[in-house]
Amino acid sequence: MYQALYRKWRPKTFSDVIGQSHITETLQKQVAEGRTSHAYLFTGTRGTGKTTCAKILAKAVNCEHPVNGDPCCQCPSCLGVESGNFLAVQELDAASNNGVDQVRALRDEAIYSPANGKKRVYIVDEVHMLSTPAFNALLKILEEPPEHLMFILATTELHKVPATILSRCQRFSFKRITPADIAKRLAYVAGQEHIDLTPDGAELLSRLADGALRDGLSLLDQCAAAGGTIDSTAVLDVLGLAGNLQTAQLMECILRRDAKAALLLLNQLYAGGKDVGAVLGELSTLTRDLLLRRTAPEGGAVLLSGGYDTATLERLGREVSGSRFLYLASTLQKATADLYYSSNRRTDAELCLLRLCDESLSGDLTALEARVQRLEEGAARGQVIRAAVEQSAAAGRGPAPQEKSAAETPPWEAPPAKAASAEELPPLPKEPPLMEEPGERVFDIPEEPVRREASAAPVDRSAQKAPAAPAVNGNWWRALAESCKGQLPPMYRAFLDMCTGTLEGDQLTVYAPDDITLGRLDNDRVKNVLSEAAAQAAGTPVRLLFRVGEPPKATPQENLQNLLKFGSRFDNIEIK
Repeated sequence: MYQALYRKWRPKTFSDVIGQSHITETLQKQVAEGRTSHAYLFTGTRGTGKTTCAKILAKAVNCEHPVNGDPCCQCPSCLGVESGNFLAVQELDAASNNGVDQVRALRDEAIYSPANGKKRVYIVDEVHMLSTPAFNALLKILEEPPEHLMFILATTELHKVPATILSRCQRFSFKRITPADIAKRLAYVAGQEHIDLTPDGAELLSRLADGALRDGLSLLDQCAAAGGTIDSTAVLDVLGLAGNLQTAQLMECILRRDAKAALLLLNQLYAGGKDVGAVLGELSTLTRDLLLRRTAPEGGAVLLSGGYDTATLERLGREVSGSRFLYLASTLQKATADLYYSSNRRTDAELCLLRLCDESLSGDLTALEARVQRLEEGAARGQVIRAAVEQSAAAGRGPAPQEKSAAETPPWEAPPAKAASAEELPPLPKEPPLMEEPGERVFDIPEEPVRREASAAPVDRSAQKAPAAPAVNGNWWRALAESCKGQLPPMYRAFLDMCTGTLEGDQLTVYAPDDITLGRLDNDRVKNVLSEAAAQAAGTPVRLLFRVGEPPKATPQENLQNLLKFGSRFDNIEIK
């Protein structure tokens, strides 16, 4: 008859136990020196070797020919314990024998010496399930046991064991087995059983075992039943899991708030036979890794699950706040717990994805916090653009000219007695021509009488440099591009950095270096973000146009016209 792998390959000696050397070495030395205790308490998570070590210890204390504290596994006592026919060693389940009457019967029987063997050993599994009267009935015999009696108690929930029991036992805590030790043991068992297990399949099974070697052997047994080579892909298909690559793709959709893509990917996984609970569980593990990298980038590396490479975690965690990851983790934890009671698991998983993509759908204070955060980010972006515009405008005006003393100032350069206010200046034309035609002046500004001298050269007013318009300054475009990055996916940001922009009238022209960059940015999503940011900065609706090449260099006359036309939109620009 076929026997499960976890039963067939259960360790028979202390040296066979994997990952618990701190316990097996101590027990082996106690048996070899004859200094065993009358009561032991083994604690730890499932599948870490508590019951296995209890049976090995029971064999060792009754073995007729022990070898350095290890049982020989050949004498009648060892063979009887292995088969379960050795009456001196009894294994009890406290979950089904938790009443005070069963404990009293055990206590009355334990005072008699064993008919065969050296010690009478009682292995009580899940001892925390005993009732309070049952624990009280066990106290006296634990405190003053006969010389031939030994109790080995095992539990996964130490906090439920009374302190009066703990004080009468030697306690050994079993730790989780590392994935490396589990993968090594799985590879050995697969080789002995002629199972074609690849290294990546063993690594994946070791991570899914979550520190329990018994779970790892059970998963290997399940995958081996499907036949063929057991690699990572086969493990994912047999167990109905999504896989790291698809989980990372789903997380990327969530982080960029693309609910449509997330639902489509979940539907694809569901149609492929993946369990929605397993998908949410893998998302929760990935979110935990991202949160640990965000909050503890250096010391938290040892706490990661190890299922995702550094490049993937770096790409997903870029420009995402820790509060967002905390919201994702808590939402996934709650949804995963509620799936157990759900009547439609797929619908609940889809609702969970919608809440992950949009916090405003949560219906609690998280929705209000998300709205306030978006408003604060929008206000901060507006302040950055406004400060950049002011800085670029001040740079366009240049340093103020130094004033000359009255003695050094020529009469023809003397300032007027009183500067005319903005209301007294003559009105400017609505649409002044960009270039000055022959015989025609762009601005009807009266010239002041100039004192002529024979040696003085005529004044060339066209050669005077006009201040540059702030709307075409490069600093303004950089600030505008940086403010848009928070609203665009990472794939568009690198292409946006390669472009330059100019604002002429109500038209924002973005110049791309090549056709590839233009094709990446020429879509509705980028256009809407750029148009909205430019309109907010200019104070008027803006038309957007994409072109390939370098922006044309404006002449001094064009810069002057732009300054006069757009100077009223910026409060701190003064036209002199």
